[in-house]
Amino acid sequence: MRFALILILLLFFNNSDAKTTVSYYKCVTDKSTIFSQHPCSNSAQQYTLTHSDPQAKIPSEQHFKTLNEIERKQIIHNLKNALRAKKQHAAILGRKRDEAAREQQRRVTRLMDDDKRKATVKDVKKQLKSINKDYLQRVKVLNKEIAKIEKKLKRLQ
Repeated sequence: MRFALILILLLFFNNSDAKTTVSYYKCVTDKSTIFSQHPCSNSAQQYTLTHSDPQAKIPSEQHFKTLNEIERKQIIHNLKNALRAKKQHAAILGRKRDEAAREQQRRVTRLMDDDKRKATVKDVKKQLKSINKDYLQRVKVLNKEIAKIEKKLKRLQ
């Protein structure tokens, strides 16, 4: 508690300058620790505190430009990550569609009689049409999202 009080007093000792530097000494004895502006023993350790008055320095316009540039770079980075994720999702959809189509083709190549084969081929064609329709709908939505992200990215770059 005493240490905090001394630090507060030292920090606000001279607040008229924009930057204040204060030196103090720390002495450790058997009974306690003493903080002082003057050395209290031969083993005293000197410390320096520097305090800046935040109201004394008003950030320049360049400071705001730098922050805006950092924010713009962060937005671009996030958009690139989102774009990469959407393209990866589109690739995954394509692989899932291809796997479903291969599975339907495997159904046709199995050994079976002619009547069953005709029914299976008809069902496979229906399933492939459904798979492709679902894939095209999902890819259309993803392509729109990708186009939006690319448009934002182009505008920021």
